[in-house]
Amino acid sequence: MKIAYDHLVDRIKEKPTIEEVSDNLLQLGHEHEVEGNVFNMEFTPNRGDCLSINGLLRDLSVFYTCDINQKIYSEELNSLQIDFKNLTPDICPQISFLKLEIDKIPDKYNGYLNDYFLDLGVNKNNFFTDISNYISYETGQPTHCYDADKMNGRLVLQELDINQEFETLLNKKINLKNKNSVFLLDDKVINLAGVIGGKSTSCSSETKTVLVECAFFKPEAIIGKSVKYDIQSEASHKFERFVDPACHDRVIRRFINIVSEHANIKDISAISYEFEQNKVIKIPVNVNKINQIIGINISEEQYLNYLSKLGFLINNDLILVPSYRSDIETQNDLAEEVARIIGYDNISKNDLNIPKGKISNNYAIENKLRYFLLDEGFYEVINAPFVSGSIDNSIKVDNPLDSNKTYLRTNITDSLLDNLLFNERRQKDSIKLFEISDIYTSKNNEIIKTRKIAIIASGRVGHNHEDFSKKINQKHLTEIFQKALPNENFDFQILSRDSLDTKIKNEIVCCELDIDNFSPEVLNYKQTVKSPDNYNQYSPISDLPYSIRDLSFSIKDFSKRESLEDYILGFKDEFLKKVYIFDYFYNEKNSEIKIGFRFVFQSPSSTITEREVNDIIGVIINHTQKIKGISIPGLN
Repeated sequence: MKIAYDHLVDRIKEKPTIEEVSDNLLQLGHEHEVEGNVFNMEFTPNRGDCLSINGLLRDLSVFYTCDINQKIYSEELNSLQIDFKNLTPDICPQISFLKLEIDKIPDKYNGYLNDYFLDLGVNKNNFFTDISNYISYETGQPTHCYDADKMNGRLVLQELDINQEFETLLNKKINLKNKNSVFLLDDKVINLAGVIGGKSTSCSSETKTVLVECAFFKPEAIIGKSVKYDIQSEASHKFERFVDPACHDRVIRRFINIVSEHANIKDISAISYEFEQNKVIKIPVNVNKINQIIGINISEEQYLNYLSKLGFLINNDLILVPSYRSDIETQNDLAEEVARIIGYDNISKNDLNIPKGKISNNYAIENKLRYFLLDEGFYEVINAPFVSGSIDNSIKVDNPLDSNKTYLRTNITDSLLDNLLFNERRQKDSIKLFEISDIYTSKNNEIIKTRKIAIIASGRVGHNHEDFSKKINQKHLTEIFQKALPNENFDFQILSRDSLDTKIKNEIVCCELDIDNFSPEVLNYKQTVKSPDNYNQYSPISDLPYSIRDLSFSIKDFSKRESLEDYILGFKDEFLKKVYIFDYFYNEKNSEIKIGFRFVFQSPSSTITEREVNDIIGVIINHTQKIKGISIPGLN
């Protein structure tokens, strides 16, 4: 999530520099990168309260004087008459609705609302949706806006086991499968709850009367939905990490206030439903325990002062945890709060003597296998150990992070198959993956742990002129592995594609083996791969289509071949994702070398156009034509 520095510092009395704010955020455990004047934040799953301006300001209040009391509408609200039924109070225990009508849609936005779009480069949609997006940015609470004129009928929130098509407000059609929490209007799905609304009831640039939904969904009901349906959803990102269930009244009143700053309001009404009371967690004041956990010595006064600045209340020797801090339940959690305020680097270190143990033979074998696979062009992946399906000896998790994945996996291959299909859907044509992990099963009420390695591959053998036309198959992999590790039994199998949602026909080859079954002979393997001096930074994988261009060069002056390869293989452009030699031919009769280069172009934000590709190819052609002794056959 991106947060503009100016939007933070405007509400901090001391006006710290961006470097000072960055240092304090890092001390508080909020990993981020500074991009110009913007913090690109990374948050752990249990700190959803900080996915907003107000959330970060609450944390920064331990260092600065911060103002999070923005103006809200303070008048009494009329009761909204709405035909609504919540059939899933266990999933949505709190929900509110606001109906608001304006006389005219504003031509422009003022002050902080305009700065939000300007400073972050956010695209505008329509008046009410724009305010909804800003409210989420400021408060951390997602809201959803319906065009009230399209909401005539009975509104029901229900969890259904369905299989039907649903068109989102982004014009994307998805097929809802299995259990989903949805809003129904007269039995028609209009909203995938907590994820994204539907096109049929969405607001437009002409909408003057809006129905705003402000809800609290339990994270376990939302987790995995955006991934399952391949939807980029800011709302689900926040709901998955827990939003404040007690903020609805203030959020609605803040929404009204922002509208009133831009338009004349003709009518307002609201209603709130509470199907389950918010639980207030109370923890005894025990500074001695905190000092013992962290290894420090602070006074009770200082300890409680820290917590007060973070929004904790103290009542009769009890610490009352704020409703937005779902991650705080124990003394250990409170100790972590104190530690990050003090700064882990500022806590004195004590030496800990740990006897050195002998590295097991299996550990060394595992590393050799890893190096061998890297040498052969495989990529290592790490998957979550939780799955939805089970077998007789599966272990069920009592309190899973994702209610859709409640079992520990009993094999690695299924996870690798998901990885392979994910890459195929993103047009990758040479996929070689492996994973090394512990597998847990149950037998006679005992937990059995097994260390395994799984390998999966499909598509082209490689992106080079020797392997480009070859396809990965069972025979190919068996020969490679037997040649390098002749004493090991890699029992490669072919996975059927019959039950898979794919039209690709390439053979899928895999195997899964116990690390214990490998012999010490593996340690004799001489790897060539080495740890890199610099590691590549993560960049998101684009779901958009790519474009391919091939250029074939004729080289008469052989001394120029290296110059050509250095230029093309080293050419950089934000849209050029990959370039490699796919064809190489030496014509002795004509004393000529022909080299074919393949260029793969892709944009992270929009479908790449023919013109964009041609512009880049044009730069390459113009440069290479200046190299004497090199030509491009067939080029006019």
